[in-house]
Amino acid sequence: MAGPDMFLERSSRVPVMAILRGFDPRRTLELCERAWDLGIELVEVPIQSSEAVNTLALAAEAASHRGAVVGAGTVTTMERLSAAVSAGAAFTVAPGLDPLIVEASRDAGLPHLPGVGSATEVGRALQLGVTWLKAFPAYELGTGWAGAMHGPFPEAHFVATGGVTVANAESFLSGGSDIVSLGSALADDAQFALLPDLIERLGK
Repeated sequence: MAGPDMFLERSSRVPVMAILRGFDPRRTLELCERAWDLGIELVEVPIQSSEAVNTLALAAEAASHRGAVVGAGTVTTMERLSAAVSAGAAFTVAPGLDPLIVEASRDAGLPHLPGVGSATEVGRALQLGVTWLKAFPAYELGTGWAGAMHGPFPEAHFVATGGVTVANAESFLSGGSDIVSLGSALADDAQFALLPDLIERLGK
């Protein structure tokens, strides 16, 4: 059973989460290997279809051999939560804050990363005992939003998600985000070419 500190432990060297949405199983595994080779230990596979659940299961199995973890994204229903558990997900992620999903994920032994976009939602999440939060959509919220939330909510930790790229990732981290989520950076060759340098800078 993993606790919420898993996000801190798995991002201590490289504060990056990879989001692999919509790829077939073979491509997903290739991108997982790319991420792990770079030291990225947190990978999210959104499960908006039965095919994606199967892909998650394959990725979770591969992660177990690499000392990494793979979580399930877009967990917005109890059915998806059940599928995530069955597929071997190490954590769950959602675009919004649903107390039922928070509680059910916790009962299943999986840390949950709910999406928040306002002080009210941050406060509600903390009341539910959730301290790791997905700042979404991060690009629209702005690079300094997480830092501003740390004022009234110093116990909150934020994973900036949505519109984060290799070019702006450091701005989100310096603005108060604890982790940045990258999607296209792993699959796009132009961005991927810049990713090792970014990770080297973040590791210093």
